[in-house]
Amino acid sequence: MKGISKKWVALALTMSMAAATLTGCQSTETGKDTAAATKEATESTEKQTAESTEASGYQTTYGSKQFDDVTITVELFDRTNAPKGSTITDNKWVDYVNEQMGKVGIHVEFVPVPRSDEVPKMQTMVASQTAPDITITYSYSTAEDYFNQGGTWDLSPFIDGEDQAKNMKAYLGEDVINIGRNPEKALYGIVARRSSTAECNMFLRKDWLDKLGLDIPSTPDELYNAIDQMVNNNPDGIKDVIGLEPWMFYNLRMAFSQTAGDPIKSQIAGGDDSITEYYDQGSKEYYRFLNKCYNNGLMHKEYYALNEDQFKSYVVTGTMACFEANVNYDMEATRGHVYKTLKENVPDAELVSIPALKNVNDGKQYSGGYCPGGLIAFCPLTASEEKVEACMTYLDWLCTKEGGFTIYHGFEGENFDFDENGVPIAKDVEYNATDKDWIRNDLFLTGNAGYFATADEFNASVAAEAPGYEDHVIQNYENALSGTVISSPSYTSPSTSNLITDLGIVRDKYKVSCVTCPEDEFEATFAEYMAELEAVGIQKIIEERTEYFTSMQ
Repeated sequence: MKGISKKWVALALTMSMAAATLTGCQSTETGKDTAAATKEATESTEKQTAESTEASGYQTTYGSKQFDDVTITVELFDRTNAPKGSTITDNKWVDYVNEQMGKVGIHVEFVPVPRSDEVPKMQTMVASQTAPDITITYSYSTAEDYFNQGGTWDLSPFIDGEDQAKNMKAYLGEDVINIGRNPEKALYGIVARRSSTAECNMFLRKDWLDKLGLDIPSTPDELYNAIDQMVNNNPDGIKDVIGLEPWMFYNLRMAFSQTAGDPIKSQIAGGDDSITEYYDQGSKEYYRFLNKCYNNGLMHKEYYALNEDQFKSYVVTGTMACFEANVNYDMEATRGHVYKTLKENVPDAELVSIPALKNVNDGKQYSGGYCPGGLIAFCPLTASEEKVEACMTYLDWLCTKEGGFTIYHGFEGENFDFDENGVPIAKDVEYNATDKDWIRNDLFLTGNAGYFATADEFNASVAAEAPGYEDHVIQNYENALSGTVISSPSYTSPSTSNLITDLGIVRDKYKVSCVTCPEDEFEATFAEYMAELEAVGIQKIIEERTEYFTSMQ
């Protein structure tokens, strides 16, 4: 890509990120200047895209080209979970990557970024022109904004040709690849393919329900009654039971949603919690439900301050009645085998996930689901043309059996065996946890939740990693997708990237105060929340999303 000033890009990105981080809103004059610069960059990028596409001779199918010892830098999430004897950048799997990529003359140098600090770290690196050749994020709006400002490569000339990136196209599929395109069909990033769109579940102590003579709750009112009974009339005589922990609440919110039953409105409302809670008027009743639980002693008084270890401690010691978390949270080895630990401490305990609750407005079940795409990988303009070609070759390799499949599943006979249906089944879950599982998801950039041909194959493999609990795991995934699944939309409106930081600040404040305020102050507190979202400029996002999703029908 030629003709665009890297100096201008650095300046534009620095200005953009500073505005997003510090204020989220711009003055009228600043907005005009930025808009003019953006228009200039966009026109330049479109021209370059056309020229590159016309003359594209890039070879990005793994094995189709021998590179001349090209080094590419790749961002890698660091979760500070490396086992003894390994580091995030010095381990057998990093060695394996370079052993394989070395066959085509590519060396991969990983750049660790703290997972908890991913977005601000990425913003700093991009603005300072120090970002890795492959930079990753879960924020599609951020990646698209960088491209619109002329700061990243259009990847379509490297991907769209008939002989280009064949493995990537075969594994990801056209629908997933297109998530990373803008309306002009430029490809601003490569989106990972999810093996399963199941997102979260509500878990509760069924043994307590059985002793109380209560059925699995199917409505919010039944859930409240069950929690109240488990806390205030605990059948095992346990005091200080935590009734409900809002560690992650997506499906519970769906039970109050007023947009879930509308295909257009549900998409307008999706994508970010602040947008959902402003646009979906059912959010008010969702918060009122949590406020009632809190003020009636059914939640930990400082629930908002609990870290994950503290949260898990209440679950495994048998003092948590109900919580919502990731779809298979209670069974994941990397989470510490929460359910197994609970059973060791309280042998009679039975923890189950439950189907989606019936919506209070229409009586139907709705579940939240992930977008079919996971994280997005993009190439800053600081990467040379040759490096981008090598980067796409690397991502193509990750879509092969020798690439992503091996990184995720390991080696046959050591980490897994194939069952009679050809599904990879882990041989030793505990060994795998410290051998590969701690890093496999973060190295496998083109896949989320594993390398599998189908969701059923994924379910079978995951279930097999929990001997004795296979049916429990399958039930977790079935319950997570019960009723009508409302998947998170991939579209992010143009104004989102500029406003999302300030919207997040507002939500972080009110997602606590709306729950913890006295019941007689709830109406006023929630009204303040909506007013502050309006003051930031959320209506602009709603207008853009409404126009987009209406036009797609």
